[in-house]
Amino acid sequence: MPERRPISPVVPSPDALGGLRPLGLGEVTITGGLLAERQRASARNGIPAGRRELETSGVLDNFRRAAGAQGLVPRGPRFADSDAYKWLEAAAWESRRSGHPVGDQSRIGSLVAAAQHADGYLDTMTDDAYADLTWSHEHYVAGHLIQAAIAQHRAGGADELLPVAVRLADHLGERFGPGRDERLDGHPEVETALVELYRETGRRRYLDLARWMVDSRGSGRITFHEFESSYFCDRVPVRDQESIEGHAVRAVYLAAGATDVAVETGDTVLLDVLRSQFTAMWASRTYLTGGIGARWEQEAFGDAFELPSDRAYAETCAAIGLVQWAWRLFLATGEASYGDAIERVLYNAVLSGVSASGDRYLYVNPLELRSGALAHDGRSPANGRRAWFDCACCPPNVMRLLASAAAYLAAADESGLWLVGYASSTVDTGWGHVRIDTDHPHGGGVRAVVTGGGVDEWTLRLRVPGWASGVEVEAPGRRVSVADGWALVEGAWHEGDAVDLSWSVAPRLIAADSRLDAARAAVAVEVGPLVQAFEEIDNPGLEECFVLPGARPRLDGTHPDGSARVRLDGVRRPASGAEWPYREIAAAGDPGARPVGEAVGLTSVPYHAWGERAVGPMRVWLPVDQVFSG
Repeated sequence: MPERRPISPVVPSPDALGGLRPLGLGEVTITGGLLAERQRASARNGIPAGRRELETSGVLDNFRRAAGAQGLVPRGPRFADSDAYKWLEAAAWESRRSGHPVGDQSRIGSLVAAAQHADGYLDTMTDDAYADLTWSHEHYVAGHLIQAAIAQHRAGGADELLPVAVRLADHLGERFGPGRDERLDGHPEVETALVELYRETGRRRYLDLARWMVDSRGSGRITFHEFESSYFCDRVPVRDQESIEGHAVRAVYLAAGATDVAVETGDTVLLDVLRSQFTAMWASRTYLTGGIGARWEQEAFGDAFELPSDRAYAETCAAIGLVQWAWRLFLATGEASYGDAIERVLYNAVLSGVSASGDRYLYVNPLELRSGALAHDGRSPANGRRAWFDCACCPPNVMRLLASAAAYLAAADESGLWLVGYASSTVDTGWGHVRIDTDHPHGGGVRAVVTGGGVDEWTLRLRVPGWASGVEVEAPGRRVSVADGWALVEGAWHEGDAVDLSWSVAPRLIAADSRLDAARAAVAVEVGPLVQAFEEIDNPGLEECFVLPGARPRLDGTHPDGSARVRLDGVRRPASGAEWPYREIAAAGDPGARPVGEAVGLTSVPYHAWGERAVGPMRVWLPVDQVFSG
């Protein structure tokens, strides 16, 4: 297969573990469906609005001040520079995706360059470099600058940032490391950026610095007032952890960087540890939506199965970091389960964080909003979707992921093409040109059609979703096998050849592990990869509604966006109003036992679409009725 350099956020070197090469922007073009709609909305509304917020929030003034402008004072959180860098990364990917320049990249890039110190240091929020590394986020911010610079360079547009990023990375390498300043930043992120800079430049010193940072975590050196070491991913060495812990965003960013280090250094032991950590997290510390972070306190993972619905933190940034980590693990292993994880997280925990209009956001993504919930915090979903936040990490993070989403859908190796995620798209690879026709995530399958020549003999792998039932593969004249989450289709390919992978679109009733107290005696509904949410606007008196035992979800038409409308039989039982909220009940098996209350049909929307019409009560987990009259 002819070798091409992907235009992608993640480009493992040719010698990296795994042998899978991601297909980037230009090779994969999303042409229709939900992802295309969200990309267009972000480009039309989100990215321009983000540019305006950089001005009004003072972020760009901070750079002007650092570049010598008089009469300005720093504004915003300590890591405010990263808002500009994530926006610049999003603008670079979007310019490449759409083929239309996103304005002001060069102007802002030049402003960033003007703010850099002569020794390479760059951070506008402090005049005392690295004095408070525990909490200053200076390395974290540097990581986002490096990623923005790489995006610009790979996308082929504005390219002012790469020299700036190289000088800053060299400054970090001269200042930090064994025998030098051995402190660590309180917020991991720079590790994965340094590895990517190594991949882009071939300079081994960046990989070595990242490896030292990963291996230095876990000494318990970092604390901050009431926050313990786990908050900073510094309680246990990465290689000794059984499951990742602490601040959810920090944890998955570190895990992604450690995975990059493992694959580039050939460290199979470290890779196996990280795979085990992912498995443990997925089995006991992840919400049905794919969201992570059970505690508002310290924005952290909780204990195993500590997954409260209404107090879920499930920050949008954490979901984005989880997509990034899972993608790296997929490239290293080729395991379909990581594709399943990316799909669940992307369509539920990430897309819930941004409105269909592309410019309104949720910072926190709970699985329940109670009636009368207080918007006690600017991040609370009780505020509804918001245009920006004081801590604005999530909006530009969403922008950069959506703009680069095509780079998380497909990969290639020496045997052929791997289709990992599904969207209507075109795939241009050395093996040939392929068109993907699908209405995923709403529909029941995907068709791959060869539209142009390449190499005659190759293998097409299509991920068989782990949730799918009734799976069928049609590939006339081809050798077909289904194993380990993949449908393998082998043979000689010619223009017009097609493969159809189909599955059932029937809604599924979901129950939680009995150790998950918050969802015990409750059920949820999924359709395809989409978790469903039940809102007050469709189900008056939602908090008084219960699912009937034995009820099964059924399709009841579609919503205007094409998603399935699901109905579930239940009862509405008004609250008693008693002074004591507990009472004796009849057992379900008692003679003559029957549900108490008014029969209702409960209607869902996809979880990612909740809160679009009104701010009000919402549930993913519905309690099953256990109160009967005798």
